[in-house]
This record gives sequence, structure tokens and C-alpha cells, in this order.
Amino acid sequence: MIREAREDEFDAVMRVVEGALLEVDPETVRGAIAAGDALVAVNRSHVRGALVLDGARIEAIAVVRTHRGRGIGSALVGRAAERGPLSADFRPAIRPFYESLGFEIEREDGREKRYRGRLSGPR
Repeated sequence: MIREAREDEFDAVMRVVEGALLEVDPETVRGAIAAGDALVAVNRSHVRGALVLDGARIEAIAVVRTHRGRGIGSALVGRAAERGPLSADFRPAIRPFYESLGFEIEREDGREKRYRGRLSGPR
């Protein structure tokens, strides 16, 4: 089930994000949760994936390692896209994920090893 994260799930969201080795400021995550801009994938009352938005920009998306490859990340992005256009900045290794979701991708100016993607809206 994909839904907005609750404030009492802050620690669980941080564990998922940090488990994916993503560096996100905890206050950014806390603020996104409070604003309704953090989504979670929950299975058996456990957070298995999380997506943190900063406006229309995906600040972080992560899925627990043992649950990857099951469409959780795609479902999180799909739910976020229901709100409108999205953007994301990411490493080359993540490019296939964003391409599979229909993001238009370009290399970031001045940052050889980073990409920026844009999704027009719901897929």
C-alpha cells in the first residue's frame, strides 16, 4: 500500500533512505512528512520504501534491499506523479529506473556524473 508517511514513521523512513546510502538532511525528511510530501510503501505495517519530495523534485527514493525489484519504487513515483510534473537528479547507475518510468533525461550542466530527469505528470 502506498500512502503519505505519518510523523511517527520518521525513523522508519530515515532507516530506508539511509539503508540505500542516500544523504538526505533529516530536517528535510521531517518537513516533507509534516507537509504531506513524503510517501511510503507499507507491507505488514512495515515501511518497505519511501519517497521524499521537495516541491515537485524527488529528494530521495529508496526501497529496502530485500524488497527491490518488486515495483515498489515505480509505484511510489507513480503516486507522486499523480500530483503533477516531477523532476529528479541522480547518478548514472539509476538512469534505467527513471527511463523506464518515462522521464525525459539530460546530463546536468557542469556535473559530468549526474543526470536530471523530468516527468510531465501521471503515467
